Amino acid sequence: MGRWVFEGVEYASRGLMCEARRERYVEYLDSGLNFTQAAKAVGVSKRTGKVWRNGRTRATGRNEKASVDWYRSAMGRPKKIHPRYLSQDERMSIADRRLAGDSIRGIARLLGREPSTISREIARNTNPVTGAYEPYRAQRMSADRLGRPKTAKVHAVPGLLDYIRDGLRAHWSPEQIGGMLRRDFPDNGDMHVCTETIYQAIYVQAKGELRREVSRALRSGRTARRARNDGDGRRPRFREPMVMISERPPEVEDRAVPGHWEGDLIMGANNRSAIGTLVERSTRFLILLHLPDGHDAEHVQQAVIDQMGRLPKHLRNSLTWDQGSELALHKRISTALDMDVYFCDPHSPWQRGTNENTNGLLRQYFPKGTDLGGYSQAYLDAVAEEMNDRPRKTLGFRKPSEAILDLINAA
Repeated sequence: MGRWVFEGVEYASRGLMCEARRERYVEYLDSGLNFTQAAKAVGVSKRTGKVWRNGRTRATGRNEKASVDWYRSAMGRPKKIHPRYLSQDERMSIADRRLAGDSIRGIARLLGREPSTISREIARNTNPVTGAYEPYRAQRMSADRLGRPKTAKVHAVPGLLDYIRDGLRAHWSPEQIGGMLRRDFPDNGDMHVCTETIYQAIYVQAKGELRREVSRALRSGRTARRARNDGDGRRPRFREPMVMISERPPEVEDRAVPGHWEGDLIMGANNRSAIGTLVERSTRFLILLHLPDGHDAEHVQQAVIDQMGRLPKHLRNSLTWDQGSELALHKRISTALDMDVYFCDPHSPWQRGTNENTNGLLRQYFPKGTDLGGYSQAYLDAVAEEMNDRPRKTLGFRKPSEAILDLINAA
C-alpha cells in the first residue's frame, strides 16, 4: 500500500490527503496568494486549481461540481456598494501612494477621506503573509464583510449567548445584561454588546422555550400612557392630617441622603388580596410585605412596622405613600418607627416613580388577576432577594443588595 504524505503528514488514504491539499489551497487563496501561487504551494498545476474552484464537464457530458468553496463567500455580497465605503479605485490609489511613500494624512487629503478611514483600511486589510497592502484582496475582503446574512455576534463569540440566556432566566433586562457584561469582562471587548444587539438576538431567536424567556425579559405590557389628571380639589381622606409631598425636604428628591422609602400595594384578583412593596429611593432596595389576613389599614401598618423596624435608624428617615385607605393609620407608623410619612397628590403615581417602576417589574412574579394571598413570606423574601440581586443601570450596574450593604457598613 502506498504512503500518502502531504506537508510531512501521512494520511490513511489518497482521498484524505487530497482533501487536506484542497483545504490548504483555499487557505493560501484567502491569505492573498493568486491562483498560480496557491497551486504551486500545494504541489498541483494551475489547471487543477481551476478545476477545484469551478468544477468541470467530462467528455461524457457528466458535470462535476467544484470541490472547494472559495467562491461561496462572494454569493452574499451586495450588488451595489454605498459610496461611503472605499471603492476599488480608491484602494488602488492607497496602494500606489503607500508605495510612493506618502503619509496617511497625505493620502486622505488626496482622496477626500478622513485620515482615520485610511488608517483603519490599511490596518484591517494588509496581507499578514506578505505584509503589503494589496488593493484587490482588500476589495474582496471588504465585499465579503458587507455580505448578508452575517453570523450574529452573540453566536460568533463563545459563551456570549449562554451569558445572555442566563441573564434572561434571572429576569435581568437586556440593558442590565449589557452592563454586567462590561463589568464582568472589562478587558474582553468581544463580550461587550449594546442593548440593541441583545434585543435583536432574542427577537430573532424567539422560538420555543426562548420565546417564553423573551416574554419574561420584556416586561412592560402597557401600550398607552395614562392621563395625569389634576386632583388638587380632592379633600384629605384621613382623620389624622396628612403631610403632603410638597413639604418633603429637598434632600429626599435628589436622593442625596439614604433612608427615604416609597410604598404601595400590588393588588390581586378583584382587589381581594395584596402584597405591600417598599423601595428605598437611593439604592432601589426592595422589601415585600406579607398580608395574608387582609390589606386594611390595621394589617398594613403592622406589616410596615414589623419589616422596617429591623432596619438601622439611619435607614428609616421617611416613607412616601399614595392616599390609599390602607395607610389611614400613618401616625402609628410614624410614632413607632420615628419616621416621617408623606403622601402624594391624588392621581400622581409619578411622584413615587421608583416604587411604580418596581411594581411593574414585580408583575413578572405576581401576574395581574391572580390570588396573591397564597404566597408565603418565604416566597416573598426569595423574590425580593432576586430583585435586589439584579444589576441596575442607575447604580452603575451595581446591585441594590450591594449598595444598601455599603450604607449599613459605613454606619
